[in-house]
Amino acid sequence: MAVVRVNGTTISYTDQGTGDPVVLVMGTGSPGHVWHLHQVPALLAAGYRVITFDNRGLAPGGGPPPEIDDLVADLAGLIETLCGGRCRVAGVSMGAHVVQELLLARPELVDRAVLLATRGRPDHFRTRLADAEAQLYFSDAELPAAYAAALRAVLSLSPHTLNDEGEARKWLDLFEVFPTGKSVMRAQHRLEVITERLEAYRGIRTRCLVVAFEDDLITPPHLCQEVAMAIPGCRYEQVAKCGHYGYLEQPDEVNSLILDFFGS
Repeated sequence: MAVVRVNGTTISYTDQGTGDPVVLVMGTGSPGHVWHLHQVPALLAAGYRVITFDNRGLAPGGGPPPEIDDLVADLAGLIETLCGGRCRVAGVSMGAHVVQELLLARPELVDRAVLLATRGRPDHFRTRLADAEAQLYFSDAELPAAYAAALRAVLSLSPHTLNDEGEARKWLDLFEVFPTGKSVMRAQHRLEVITERLEAYRGIRTRCLVVAFEDDLITPPHLCQEVAMAIPGCRYEQVAKCGHYGYLEQPDEVNSLILDFFGS
């Protein structure tokens, strides 16, 4: 990975392809290379230049935990430095929140945006879940690896995936071997709590597509749909048989929606 200095911080990134630029923004606790499993190959095959990066706080580096405004400014600096102008952008979960705020702060940088598994307001369950997770991350407690993997699977995947013996085994093994580090979640824990932003999103004028995942427990379809309804002219799509990791569970359908929108 290459590195670039923007907004007072150093960001690790990858830059592939030679066409019109697309910048992909990952969610809380996940590195940019997760996009390389499915979305980057599809975008490269369609002729795009694709940029992925690690959000601030992913690597232990000291300093205060980042706020959403820090990540918005990081993204703006990255686009200005690497793209030199407008580009297509897609974000998932917390990454979608960052993109939404960029569309308000620096709309001239984005040609069109895809918002996967997003939301525009807090609700009781997700706020309590974020608070409970923060208590765990900042405690000395360590969940057994097998239990942490199972909990992550329940929260992130569709029952359709978990009820498939082969798929369940694959995902549980993966989560157990590659757990989400507590240091990363400590650094990014503030990013899970959002304020009411739906009214502000009515001021977005960039072309947007919101994609919800049918069985998502973290950002359920009704919260995604609220964002789509708030943004004028926003297109809304829902992908079946997938949870919060829908872009990994149903990549072909998700990629098709992204490519169709970016090419329209």
